Amino acid sequence: MKRRNLILATPALLGAPALSWAQPAFPAKPIRYIVPVAAGGGSDMVGRTVSERWGNLLKQPFIVDNQAGGGGVIASQTTARAAPDGYTLMQGYVATHGTSPATRKLPYDAIKDFTPIGMIGGTPNVLVVNAALPVKNIKEFIAYLKKNPGKVSYGSAGAGSLTHMTMELFKQQVDSFMVHIPYRGIAPAFNDLIGGQTQAMFPGLAAAIPHIRSGRVRPLAVTGMKRHPLFKDVPTLDESGFKGFDAQQWYGVVGPAGMPAPIVKLLNESLATVLRAPDMREKLSVEAIEPTVMSPEQFGEYIRTDIARWTKLAKERGIQLDN
Repeated sequence: MKRRNLILATPALLGAPALSWAQPAFPAKPIRYIVPVAAGGGSDMVGRTVSERWGNLLKQPFIVDNQAGGGGVIASQTTARAAPDGYTLMQGYVATHGTSPATRKLPYDAIKDFTPIGMIGGTPNVLVVNAALPVKNIKEFIAYLKKNPGKVSYGSAGAGSLTHMTMELFKQQVDSFMVHIPYRGIAPAFNDLIGGQTQAMFPGLAAAIPHIRSGRVRPLAVTGMKRHPLFKDVPTLDESGFKGFDAQQWYGVVGPAGMPAPIVKLLNESLATVLRAPDMREKLSVEAIEPTVMSPEQFGEYIRTDIARWTKLAKERGIQLDN
């Protein structure tokens, strides 16, 4: 009798009207958690760390489904086409719901085709230069650019990537020219930066940490409004005179469009509980990620703002990868 009453009460707990017939509580089966990259990388680690805790909290396992390809296009299409019942979620990130919608035509609408669940967190980008470059700070770097027009090149993880867009934003604000060298991923871009084939880059902090600590590259500034706790002596661009300069490698959770509000609320609140766990900041610090709790509405607005910002920059800088 108590079990039957609990089951009947579940819709009411979720904010839905009680029904005359028993409905299973959500979630009543495993949840598919799509990660739009191959297994083994930083994004995959974030997904597995968060989803394992999330599943334990909800008493149902999260099955991580790595769907690499197309810069997140395959995973995004799979998610957008799934039933909006809460049993298919995706770890969206700055490429799938930020820079890619701004720079190319996609077979999905990053806003209309998804339900925002909540933010996981983000890591800033960091302006780094080859250690042999005779500059110690932002002011000296800008002066060097002015004295050596067209002689400085920068690498990126690929055309349209966050590393590319962030440096283009910087170039726009300092009104200086640097040659863009796109690579197929951040690792080869770092190889050439360390080797001196390029002189600067704007990678995510997590990717830069081992190279900064080895002394092979020099950090000049980080994006964001506050210094990162791992490198408290590295100033922000904001405090260096670039007011409001922000860009970060962020991760969040989305589902297909049309998900029921009670399920979205339950998922958001349980995700927030996971992110607020005392040891979660330490676990995500491997990727230099700061856990960030947002409501579905706040996260949805964050996505819209990020897309708008990069779309504006792409138009102003003539970055359109379909041309």
